[in-house]
Amino acid sequence: MISFIISLVALVLGYFIYGRIVERIFGPDNRQTPAVAKADGVDFIVLPSWKIFMIQFLNIAGTGPIFGAIMGMKFGPAAYFWIVFGCIFAGATHDYLSGMLSMRNGGAGLPELVGKYLGKSTKTVMLIFSVLLLIMVAAVFIYSPAVILGSITNSASEHTFTATMIWVGIIFVYYLIATMLPIDKIIGRIYPVFAFSLLFMALALSVVLFIKWPSLPEIWEGLSFADDKTGPLFPCLFITIACGAISGFHATQSPLMARCLKHERQGRPIFYGAMITEGIVALIWATISSYFLYDGGYNEVGSDIAASAPQVVQKVSTGWLGTFGGILAILGVVAAPITSGDTALRSARLIIADFLKLEQKTVRKRFYICIPLFAFTAVLLWYNIADPDGFNVIWGYFGWSNQTLSIFTLWTVTVYLAHKRKPYIITLIPAIFMTAVCSSYLIVAKNGFGFDENIGYVVALCAAVFSTTWFIIWLRKHRSDIGS
Repeated sequence: MISFIISLVALVLGYFIYGRIVERIFGPDNRQTPAVAKADGVDFIVLPSWKIFMIQFLNIAGTGPIFGAIMGMKFGPAAYFWIVFGCIFAGATHDYLSGMLSMRNGGAGLPELVGKYLGKSTKTVMLIFSVLLLIMVAAVFIYSPAVILGSITNSASEHTFTATMIWVGIIFVYYLIATMLPIDKIIGRIYPVFAFSLLFMALALSVVLFIKWPSLPEIWEGLSFADDKTGPLFPCLFITIACGAISGFHATQSPLMARCLKHERQGRPIFYGAMITEGIVALIWATISSYFLYDGGYNEVGSDIAASAPQVVQKVSTGWLGTFGGILAILGVVAAPITSGDTALRSARLIIADFLKLEQKTVRKRFYICIPLFAFTAVLLWYNIADPDGFNVIWGYFGWSNQTLSIFTLWTVTVYLAHKRKPYIITLIPAIFMTAVCSSYLIVAKNGFGFDENIGYVVALCAAVFSTTWFIIWLRKHRSDIGS
């Protein structure tokens, strides 16, 4: 528990100290924001700061800081280090700068930003990559909450699948409505309620943790307890725990809120602050997972040590918080992926609209994009359901794609900071590190090439050297443009 307390304090201090440093480097000012300059009543619309924070937090949360942290703690206390340092120096910095850069470019989506700073060919790759990732997010985040809701609403195992399919249909229809309607009609009204549920869950469970004060492995007792099933700590830990540390998916969501801020100085509490909050949620669930795995917590809640992440969430929430608390907690867990899924499709619509130069104020033109978009999502969702291992396969590819997307964002922001003669080191180091992680994971992962981890280390080193060399060459080539 001492490691948990130290990590919790570090995250809070990270927001107030390093978050302010990052803010000063970027330099928010009083210029007119896209929400004011391009107001259209649909996507560009001024919302209250507290509401934007709640929406941003729920958009980026999904199941990542919960399920990822539960699975990541199987690696041992090293998960604490990654959540804390990853969140402060990589994830929150990534989210803040991508959101602010979007604001400075009229609320542009990620592919537009990548194209401007990394070139048109990279923009095309990013557009395809982003849309595919967002469709995967939607498919995964339809099916996973539907499974939980299906098991809750129908305990009879022979009818659970039918109940799950009914929930799949309900969520799918909701996605279509939420993607089509102006952002303040559904998202702006009900998301703060769901965000409250998720935050209540985290706060209530943390209180129970302090009351129980379980005996847990501390960071000074050893970093890794991973076994062969978990895989090597590097790079697998850094892919498993994504949303609680750094997630490329967030860079597709930040532009949504960048179109709703009235002032640039709202950026740090909303973009940087939401990521730190997500890191705290991940930290709480990592500690719960540690108790569940290493101090007999699974016996207390009537489960077993081999329980899946959703089962851990359900058992712990109802076992620790009672019926009412459990309902609110599970509501938060269910709402998080649903709300991330619909904003993923909304982001995909806007990215495609920007590429096609198709205005989105007209309902008919929103339908032009939504129809094929939802058709592709339905196909992927059917594969997810039809194949018994479909969810795990899609989730594996989603995890790697998610972190690879963060690489593009970090390099984009690094180039921007270099152009502005600002300390680009704050994103250069995370960019090099994540490039090494994703390259190595592709080599050693079972759903990748499955090579020996030593080969993965060599590939990681080569990727780090190559990316660093590329950046140095770019700096020398564009020296005359820097600062212009």
